[in-house]
Amino acid sequence: MLSRWLALSALVVLLDQMSKLWVVNHFANQESLTILSVFDLTLMHNTGAAFSFLSDAGGMQRWIFTTIAVIASVSITWVLRKHATEILFSFALSLILGGALGNLIDRINHGYVIDFLLFHWNEHYFPAFNLADSAITCGAGLLIWQSIMEKKHGSAVS
Repeated sequence: MLSRWLALSALVVLLDQMSKLWVVNHFANQESLTILSVFDLTLMHNTGAAFSFLSDAGGMQRWIFTTIAVIASVSITWVLRKHATEILFSFALSLILGGALGNLIDRINHGYVIDFLLFHWNEHYFPAFNLADSAITCGAGLLIWQSIMEKKHGSAVS
């Protein structure tokens, strides 16, 4: 059962890395292409974490976030092994693991994370993100949803 969840994580990594490779091969840093009035493809190099947190920390953040991602990935894999039969929980963790590994690969190879999905409304911009970030967010959302459902129904949701 664990192999199924690790395969899902690997698929997330593959899709994330393929999308980043495509963007890097077609855009210069900061180059943008408007797709919709509220959405641009824009290549950005994020040296920080979510929402560019600590992006101006002078370089030490690369190794801090790399270490955190490695520890989180090992921990998630260990938890997946113990809970592989819990479908929703394992699905969510697999998305988070794949996203963490996708961004970890960027940090190791480039020293920054490649972001390219940029949503905005007029002059108000949401920070750019990528498919790995989306997988992490969806996985976290599923864990929150599962927790709410368990409290509401008083049992585990699979």
